[in-house]
Amino acid sequence: MTRLKILAAAGTVLLAACAVSADTGTPAKVVDTAHGKVLADARGMTLYTFDRDAPGKSNCNGPCAQNWPPLMAAADANPTGDWTVVTRDDGSKMWAYKGKPLYLWVKDQKPGDTTGDGVNNVWHVARP
Repeated sequence: MTRLKILAAAGTVLLAACAVSADTGTPAKVVDTAHGKVLADARGMTLYTFDRDAPGKSNCNGPCAQNWPPLMAAADANPTGDWTVVTRDDGSKMWAYKGKPLYLWVKDQKPGDTTGDGVNNVWHVARP
């Protein structure tokens, strides 16, 4: 019975350590792509910025947001460093980096794809 308790405690400590190491404190990470280093979501999908956004304000709503899904933030998300939280027109929250709201592109199929860069000359990969 004591051995089982020790194993259970060791497993709990290991799980806690994994959770801490996985949490970088930021909503995105930096990945290498054909376009160099870019910001990506937790799955490694490239993030983009939109020239028509104002600092701290998303102007991509409705059909735009269907093609360019926002990098959503939890309602209680807290800004940290260069990362801020933007309230969208519908009241939901999304992440911004250095004041620029961040989006995914529905046509990117796998981590590292950057097919949204340059679309309509207003979408660009988000750079760290």
